[in-house]
Amino acid sequence: MTSEAETAAPRAFLSILEVMPEQPRARLLRLRALIHAAGRATDTGPLTETLKWGQMAFLPARRAGTTLRLSWSQATPDVCRLLVHCQTTLVDRFRDRFPDGFAYEGNRAVCIPVAGPMPEAAFQQMAAMALTYHRDKAAARP
Repeated sequence: MTSEAETAAPRAFLSILEVMPEQPRARLLRLRALIHAAGRATDTGPLTETLKWGQMAFLPARRAGTTLRLSWSQATPDVCRLLVHCQTTLVDRFRDRFPDGFAYEGNRAVCIPVAGPMPEAAFQQMAAMALTYHRDKAAARP
């Protein structure tokens, strides 16, 4: 099921995809769908799609979490990236929970191969963790 936000993305957001080769564009579109599914599953949608630093960005509607960004670059053409705010503990949590499914860069990025199989359920869980980051942190406080 496609949500209204998924079909009504800003033109600038979609223009990023139009100039990409087919393989990374297809992967990013699939990742986008998984992020929106996570937003629906966690009741943090509808997500706002925009551009941040020239990258596709997804903002939760209820400020329950942190912004997610997706990127691809010709400098590293075999990898897409899921980026989160570097001052969160999300990448460390992703690394602990999914040590074998992805490569990680510091405290900011999850690297996803452009081609081949990918653990979609794990990716959707990572998106859900980011979209609920502040809500979960507040619930964990004594």
